[in-house]
Formats: sequence, structure tokens, C-alpha cells
Amino acid sequence: MSLDDVVRKTRQECGANALAVVSRDGLVIAADMPKGVAKETFSIMCATILGAGMTAANELGKSPPSRIVLDSDDLHILILESGRRSMVVAVMPPGSDPYQVEPQLKGLISAASREI
Repeated sequence: MSLDDVVRKTRQECGANALAVVSRDGLVIAADMPKGVAKETFSIMCATILGAGMTAANELGKSPPSRIVLDSDDLHILILESGRRSMVVAVMPPGSDPYQVEPQLKGLISAASREI
């Protein structure tokens, strides 16, 4: 099964509005997103967010984040490390709990870390 297939299957299973595997430098590796989403812009901004979190933690002398959660009234964005060179980004609908979705993403994280 290709990484794109794993992304599509995982998105359906976890109920995400969008799901992507993104490189640390912001390249889209695999994604299942709604039409009209600029995948490149989305992936670059997610990489920037993770990079900013890593820099902030480093400045504090702490370990880098393995997860970042962004909450708003109408979505949750969950950014998870998937190895040294990539991340998994899940966009969840309102009312969902991004921390409960994380275990459902373990297979995708493992597949992404092996492939990249």
C-alpha cells in the first residue's frame, strides 16, 4: 500500500477533515485534503509552526516538541513528528478531541517515518 493510500484510509478512519505527511522543510509528501486547499501553502506553514516550536523550546533549554495542537472555534490542527525528516498533520472538526485521534495516527506515523 502506498503512503497516499495509507493517508486516505487513515483520514477516513479517524474522521479528519484533512490529513497530510509533510517534510520538515514544508514539502507535501502525501495528502488527502479538500479541494481548494493550497497544499503547498498549508504544508509550508505547518513546517514553520513546528520549526518555531522547536526554536522556542531550544531557547528555553528544553527538548523539542513531539506534538503541537492548534485550536480554534471551528477546527483543531494536530502536528505530530514522524521521524527526523517529516511530520503528520491532521485537521480535525470542532467537537473532536485531537488527543484521542493521536493513537489512530500511529500507523501513518510509522509508515511515514519508514518511507522518508
